[in-house]
Amino acid sequence: MTESTKVSGAPRVYLAGPEVFFPDALAQGAEKKRLCTKFGFTGVFPLDNAIADAASLSPEALARAISHGNESLMRSCDLMIANCTPFRGVSMDAGTAFEIGFMRALGRPVLGYSNVAADHAARVRATPEAARAWWDQETRQADIEDFGLAENLMIAIAVLDTCGRFVLRDVAPDRVLSDLDGFRDCLALAADMFRERERVRR
Repeated sequence: MTESTKVSGAPRVYLAGPEVFFPDALAQGAEKKRLCTKFGFTGVFPLDNAIADAASLSPEALARAISHGNESLMRSCDLMIANCTPFRGVSMDAGTAFEIGFMRALGRPVLGYSNVAADHAARVRATPEAARAWWDQETRQADIEDFGLAENLMIAIAVLDTCGRFVLRDVAPDRVLSDLDGFRDCLALAADMFRERERVRR
């Protein structure tokens, strides 16, 4: 973490999402950290997990180092903001989903946003027939979870139970994963949450 993004004594926010796969992942992380600082938080991006001698590790060893390192980063954080925008399919990034569960198990607040406003069931039903043809027969016959929620109920309820709101937006098609307006909304919600906690403590 660079000194320019670190706020002394500020709550630490783990920045979960598929941005780590972007060609400009470090720049995207830096922008999220900058916004965190603006709202009074210290942003912690998964790629802050620097792996020593990564080039010399086997693929499995490298994967384990990344996994364990990211778990350590999450344990060091006070809350999470997760980009739950559908990624390579109708649902969010699987790694981000795991991280949401991990933080909830730690008892930390989790806020989430999606840049696709349609609910989970609507997205599944809207899957083109050409794509459904690639699903196995049992998947094509399986029920579609339909509670009017943004994601699978375990994800959506984890977020709603934290702050009462899952931030949803529709954005320009070329910015579906990278638009940060929903992220800013989550930062504002988090700031309100922590101000209220401080008020109650006093």
